[in-house]
Amino acid sequence: MWDVPVITDSAIIANRPDIVLHDKIEKNCLLNDIAMPNDSNINTTGTEKLSKYTDLEIGVSRMWKARTKVVPVITGALETINP
Repeated sequence: MWDVPVITDSAIIANRPDIVLHDKIEKNCLLNDIAMPNDSNINTTGTEKLSKYTDLEIGVSRMWKARTKVVPVITGALETINP
């Protein structure tokens, strides 16, 4: 799914990651959020994305009974990446 809010049983403010990959057979779920900040803000942006979607990660894993992980995809404005 992309550009769709994730429906959970409780109200979660940050419920719209960029891409949601849900493998129903393997019971895995990846919440991908993509950002392109200034090169000096790469580390802080990654930390913000992880903390922003923590509640959604817990809610999705509880509702869908799947292992859920938040994956921030961050590329700097000058093509700098954070490993």
